[in-house]
Amino acid sequence: MSEPILTPELVLLDADAGADAEAVIDRLARTLAATGRCTDPEQLVTAALAREASSPTGLPGGLAIPHARVESVTTASLVMARLSPAVDFGAADGPADIVFLIAAPGGAGTEHMKLLSSLARALVRPDFVAALRAAPDPEAVVALVDEAVAPAPKTAPTPAAPAEAPTPAADPARAVRILAVTACPTGIAHTYMAADALSAAAERAGVEFAVEPQGSSGTTPFTAAALAAADAVIFATDVGVKGRERFANKPVIESGVKRAINSPDTMIAEAVAAAGDPHAHRVAGGAAAADPGDEDASTIGVGGRLKQALLTGVSYMIPFVAAGGLLMALGFLFGGYEIANAKVCIPQDLVDGNVTYPSGCLGGMNDAGFYALNNTLWDLPPGGILQYLGAVLFAVGSLAMAFMVPVLAGYIAFAIADRPGIAPGFAAGAVSLAVGAGFIGGLIGGLFAGVVALWFTRLRLPRWAAGLMPVVVIPLCATLIVGGIMYMFLGGPLSWLNEQMEDGLNSMSGSSKIVLGVVVGLMMCFDLGGPVNKAAYAFAVAGLGLAEAGSAQWQIMAAVMAAGMVPPLALALASTVLRPGTFTEPERENGKAAWLLGASFISEGAIPFAAADPFRVIPAMMLGGAVTGGLSMALDVQLRAPHGGVFVLFAMNGTWWKFLIALAAGVVVSAFAVVAAKQFRRAPAEAAPQPVAA
Repeated sequence: MSEPILTPELVLLDADAGADAEAVIDRLARTLAATGRCTDPEQLVTAALAREASSPTGLPGGLAIPHARVESVTTASLVMARLSPAVDFGAADGPADIVFLIAAPGGAGTEHMKLLSSLARALVRPDFVAALRAAPDPEAVVALVDEAVAPAPKTAPTPAAPAEAPTPAADPARAVRILAVTACPTGIAHTYMAADALSAAAERAGVEFAVEPQGSSGTTPFTAAALAAADAVIFATDVGVKGRERFANKPVIESGVKRAINSPDTMIAEAVAAAGDPHAHRVAGGAAAADPGDEDASTIGVGGRLKQALLTGVSYMIPFVAAGGLLMALGFLFGGYEIANAKVCIPQDLVDGNVTYPSGCLGGMNDAGFYALNNTLWDLPPGGILQYLGAVLFAVGSLAMAFMVPVLAGYIAFAIADRPGIAPGFAAGAVSLAVGAGFIGGLIGGLFAGVVALWFTRLRLPRWAAGLMPVVVIPLCATLIVGGIMYMFLGGPLSWLNEQMEDGLNSMSGSSKIVLGVVVGLMMCFDLGGPVNKAAYAFAVAGLGLAEAGSAQWQIMAAVMAAGMVPPLALALASTVLRPGTFTEPERENGKAAWLLGASFISEGAIPFAAADPFRVIPAMMLGGAVTGGLSMALDVQLRAPHGGVFVLFAMNGTWWKFLIALAAGVVVSAFAVVAAKQFRRAPAEAAPQPVAA
């Protein structure tokens, strides 16, 4: 580099640069322009503030690194200010008193990344930060920074460690290589938002990075070469990590998916620090997932592991619910609600040219009066064809919905014990249905199956016997133990508990029914796709899947869906119609997309707003959700489809107009509430990421 990146003229010590981040950035940009390194400071300020709006650059410990790459910068440069007083740059632990503006020319991408990487890695060192605060003059600051961003000397390669040893620390002569896995229960919004946020943060930090979003649209796993070369991994998940054993012995930074959205730079910095820390937490070795009781395996405790297991089960259950429920709803659309009692028959044989049918099917029609499958289907009257197609759709959907509890239990067990848990988990779910324990039995049975299977995987056996464990011993023994105990001991109490819940639900009327609607409405809007939201949704879907489901279950499903649609629609209304100026440009763009997301019952459409301003957005959304849930119950809205939003209005027993009234009321209440809340000053700490590991 022909010119130094920092000179004494670019250092401001103990300066009062303004009251907010915009004023500080403007002061630093004009300081750079005064040295002739930037021809248009306004362009630099605009670009740096755009970065700040998309992801605040404040770091724990009183630091901030605003940055931009623009054509008006002629030489890659740093401008440093030691502020007095400190200024808020969005860090959770308070304002920043040390700020570096990183400015790079438009075509110097690599140079920009190297600057950012070197400086960010230096800023996680407490000794470097302390030296900056104690520097007596600008020359001392320049010397410290030059040493920090200087290229590391080449070193001899480290000999390969034995297979049992931890992964060696990252070679300082090359960029740190980080892999990340992101996953949320639905795999629709959080998963990909977290992946994008981490990717952008890694680019800012100049580290080599790859991410595997384990979402609903499929997963492209890491290659063996990428896994071998990784210095550290990030698990930003609310569910279990698929293929966790691939990362055995790698340093790991682990959190829920929302932290990756809110604080991606912090997580990348933590991963960089962990890569060089021999005492960092590491992914447990072996085929099974990390033991929930092993505190060294992860920074997530037993409660976090159990939550991940439950949400993993719900995540895998949702596709069966969506497919089965929507097919059932389409069956109602084509054949009417009476097809729930119809029997779809398949012809057995031809006798003298005539079709014969199983018992209960007479002459091409079943005992409910609907056409069965026969060789003259297309000769039927148009109404008969539609009724027959409706009966088939309903039958297929019912079969798909029947997998709900076994899949839930099976993948809860999978999240705890990996593949050895699948067989006993599915068996536990099937037994739960057989004994009448339902959804609650699936939850408890899945947890029990996972723990039993995990115990078997931890047995130390001779090599000749180890190969039989995953394919013979564990499926046989774990299924026998779990199934036997479910049948003999747990089935009765769980069945009684399930019956009490159903009886209580069916007996609700009047004010108690409205209270339930308010409660599920609050739950649906509390965490926008998180565990509380999913618990309310799973409760409604479980009732919908009962063989004896009736108006009480359909009313709860309607209240849950209507309340879940409120947040994205309310924020779309507020940011694009009512008060667009109250929201940032990215939020206004998100608001346009939120119209369709909300109409489709995808609560995650509100996440960008809630992540940026949770203390004002979430209470406003909960207020509207409570109004919608209670009003839906009061108006006796009924819904037989578990998903689809406004696209399944036909499945509402003629109450669709009441559904729209309840939905509109909640949307308007939430929209005006969030606009009113934003008139007040932003709360001082809207996110609480953990501090950067030193």
